[in-house]
Amino acid sequence: MNKIGTKLIGTGSYLPELKLTNEMLESMVDTNDEWIQKRTGIAERRIAQNMATWELALEAGRRALEDAEISADTLDLIIVGTVTPDYFTPSVACMVQGKLGAVNAMAFDLSAACSGFVYCLEVADSFAKAGKAKNILIICAETLSRIVDYKDRSTCVIFGDGAGAAVLKASKEEDGILSTYMRADGRLGECLKVRALPVEDPLAEPRHAHEDRFLNMAGSEVFRFTAAAVPEAIDAVLERANMAAKRIDWFVLHQANVRILNMITTRYGLDPDRVYVNIDHFGNTSGASVPLCLDEMKKNGQLQPGQCIVVCGFGGGLTYGAAVIRI
Repeated sequence: MNKIGTKLIGTGSYLPELKLTNEMLESMVDTNDEWIQKRTGIAERRIAQNMATWELALEAGRRALEDAEISADTLDLIIVGTVTPDYFTPSVACMVQGKLGAVNAMAFDLSAACSGFVYCLEVADSFAKAGKAKNILIICAETLSRIVDYKDRSTCVIFGDGAGAAVLKASKEEDGILSTYMRADGRLGECLKVRALPVEDPLAEPRHAHEDRFLNMAGSEVFRFTAAAVPEAIDAVLERANMAAKRIDWFVLHQANVRILNMITTRYGLDPDRVYVNIDHFGNTSGASVPLCLDEMKKNGQLQPGQCIVVCGFGGGLTYGAAVIRI
């Protein structure tokens, strides 16, 4: 009896129209294009003006379903990875489920920040292998501009908005998700945080104003974490898939910072052309960055059947993880 696996059958993405360039940021905060590009590799990022996270997620999901050539009513599960939901409830996933007309799907959000896509992959793969879901839509969508302080140059130059999606199908083929590895280190959670609601006595008067609403990041600590966590995750999934790095066609990593991408390229002695980079024009879109890369690669004809790719996410939580996928 063949084992059930999980095959990637479609991708989609959506990006807001406004491009916030480094030159535009120069008039908003003490920075300049040279400083930003040297430290991050970013030239511009997209900003959602008067758009909800669910709107970005919905359009990315629609496009992924079109690419997969399946209808919404055949979906069994919708998972949305996000740290910028529009409501505490309903979830972004439920909003998308209703708008798509995915009447047969269960739906929920998952919060793993920049590791959102690989965490969603892990959950989707588990549902498929357990026989609980056959057709699964995963979406990572963020409107990080709503939680970024545009007076703080250490964060506002990095983050952008966008959504990426993938459709997965339970399959008995040998292609699909070959191995995964997910971890977290909550001891370092304070290094990258955004408060949801203030901790207070709800019966006390007066109630505190909710002012601490912007993303706060200890950049050097996060970079040190990443330097150890990313190789750990990549080494683990390669070992579990019984593959060497040289057999991988593409490394698709969370687009956090070009220095991190360069570090991984050097660590594994890779041809830089095998490490996909689009941070220059999208910035850091948290969990959306990996599926945005995959959709862009597919549209450009860079993803071909039979190729093996490593996807890796790392960030808030702190969380990290990776997967090996045969296209």
